[in-house]
Amino acid sequence: MPSNDARNLLQTAVPTAAAGAIAVAVSAGVAGGKGAIGAAAGAVLAILFMGIGLYVLQWTAKSLPHLFQAMGLMLYVAQLLLLVIFMGLFKDTSLFNPRAFAAGLVVSTLVWMVAQARAHMKAKIFYVEPDSEHGDRPTTTGSRP
Repeated sequence: MPSNDARNLLQTAVPTAAAGAIAVAVSAGVAGGKGAIGAAAGAVLAILFMGIGLYVLQWTAKSLPHLFQAMGLMLYVAQLLLLVIFMGLFKDTSLFNPRAFAAGLVVSTLVWMVAQARAHMKAKIFYVEPDSEHGDRPTTTGSRP
């Protein structure tokens, strides 16, 4: 994984894990042990889904740049749909508190999205590619005329 990708993952996963830990502590205080398990499961699921999504988007940007925007939109819709499906599947479970699960999932997802937007805004992404080794002139990363 290139350093920019690793930095982006770090800048999104760490705040999400911290928010998940806070959700676990709050849920443990409110709903006991089952609340803590539910919030932890929700936070882990959110980090897993969003991490896979980030990896897929980075792979798409490198291999199929012309599909990047469509893939991003499709990926976020698919992630939200899968998260809603998981919330529906586990709403009547006795393994953990479903409300704490939903709260941990939603809080972690929102923190991930905000942290990812912040990381992208702070990233120093070249608009013009530096000189290549062949001595060609630099080209813009946008579409060519």
